[in-house]
Amino acid sequence: MKIPIGNPIRHTVPIISFAIAMAMLTSVALAQHDDKAQSVPLGDSLTLHASFDNGLDADFSAGDKTCYVKQGGELQRAEANEDAKLLPEAGRFGGALHFTKKSGFRPAFRDAGALGYSNENWSTTVSVWLKLNPDLDLEPGYCDPVQIVGDNGKKGFIFLEFSKDETPRYFRYAIRPLFQIWNPDNVAWADIPFAKRPMVQVERPPFTREAWTHVVFTLENVNDKSKPQAGRLYLNGELQGSIENWDLTFGWDPSQVLLVLGAAYVGHMDDLAVFNRTLNQEEVKQLYSLKNGIRDLHPPATK
Repeated sequence: MKIPIGNPIRHTVPIISFAIAMAMLTSVALAQHDDKAQSVPLGDSLTLHASFDNGLDADFSAGDKTCYVKQGGELQRAEANEDAKLLPEAGRFGGALHFTKKSGFRPAFRDAGALGYSNENWSTTVSVWLKLNPDLDLEPGYCDPVQIVGDNGKKGFIFLEFSKDETPRYFRYAIRPLFQIWNPDNVAWADIPFAKRPMVQVERPPFTREAWTHVVFTLENVNDKSKPQAGRLYLNGELQGSIENWDLTFGWDPSQVLLVLGAAYVGHMDDLAVFNRTLNQEEVKQLYSLKNGIRDLHPPATK
């Protein structure tokens, strides 16, 4: 078959030029986004850091350093115990928090400026190191090593999750906004097809008893429908997936927002940190590579 070489050339050149131009514009836009993010040093964006070197309380906080546990509906100061032990020199950096069994003991930090939840626009990043073998260490049922909760689960719920039925267990990051948004038909979470859940799912995550895994999740423009809303999950500095094209509207009472640890979790945890903006992948890689962990980002006066 003879292929004509006249008209296609005339039409191909402007198409290629248009594609190149669009690629250049996209690159510029991404660069501007990254430059904007990196214009604020990581240390200046840090709002909470709990090293678990000397206790459950945070080493640094923009608000309340106290670690709490909810008892009888009231927040009480949390103390390490047989369910959640502090192990000196067992962490990724210094000491670690070890959840020894599935229990109702769930240490928590009040928002109080740390998470910065806002009913208008909320962006944040949470970083933590975990060490466990999910299939050998976890007990039956769902496990949420980290949650962000408010006054009512139907007004919003954010969590890291190990699945309950799969072998090996899946690892997930989910952002559930107002109940009527993500579940208008009132279907059980386990019965909703994976692709229709507001989550990132990793079917073969790299968790082991021998090595620490760095977990980072981000929230971007929650409660602000005028801007792109998203959440992203990173493991060991690498993007695992994004939650996009969802209406991420919450209805929390800001005074009731908590960062909760260890819901049915059995394993080690270290170097928990929160930032007051959405970190990009390069910044997540910086966190992953910190020689001494988040302590390297503390203001000079607190080091």
